[in-house]
Amino acid sequence: MPDLADGVARFQQDVFPAKADLFAHLAAHHTPHTLFIGCSDARVVPELITQGEPGELFVIRTAGNLVPAYSPGANGVTASIEYAVAVLGVSDIVVCGHSACGAMTALAESHDLSGAPVVADWLRHADAAMARTAGMAAGPRKTAALARQNVYAQLANLATHPSVARALAEDRVTLHGWVFDIATGRLERLDAAGTGPALAS
Repeated sequence: MPDLADGVARFQQDVFPAKADLFAHLAAHHTPHTLFIGCSDARVVPELITQGEPGELFVIRTAGNLVPAYSPGANGVTASIEYAVAVLGVSDIVVCGHSACGAMTALAESHDLSGAPVVADWLRHADAAMARTAGMAAGPRKTAALARQNVYAQLANLATHPSVARALAEDRVTLHGWVFDIATGRLERLDAAGTGPALAS
C-alpha cells in the first residue's frame, strides 16, 4: 500500500500539473472514442498498451475478457456496454485477449476450480471458444489458440447486446479483436469475421 500512496503523491506533484488543462477539460466533458474490453489481469493495462490519454478509452475489465451474451436484467458488464455505446457514442469497440491468461489456462488445462465456484461459472461464457479448440491437446499451443478463439467468441457475444446490434446495423460502431503478448509487447489484430489474423504489429 505505501507504493500506491507514493504513486498518488507523484501523480499529484509531477503528472497532474503537466496535464492540468486536459483534466480541466475532462471535468466537464466525457467523450471517449473507444470501448476497450480487456482482462482483469494486472499485467495488461489498456492505457499503457495504447498510450492513450485520459478520457480516450472507456474500459471494462473482466476475468478472461469475457462478455456474457445479452440477457434481460441488470448487470455491470451489460450496463457499461450500453452506456458506452448508447450514451457516450463510442465509434470503436476492442475486445483484447492476451498471452498467459489465467482464465484461458485454467480452461485449456482443465484446472480444478471447485474452490472457486463463481469463477468456474463465469468461465462458461467461454464455452464457444472451448468448443472450437476441443480437439487440441492441453498445453501452451492450446492456451494460445483458446485465447484467440475466445476473442472471436466474445465479439459474437458482444453483438447480441441491443445497443451494439443497433450501432452495427447503423454503421456507427466497428468491432476489433486483439491479442496482446505480454513477453514481447506484440499485438495481434484479429479480423472481426473470425477467419484469422488480420495483421500483427
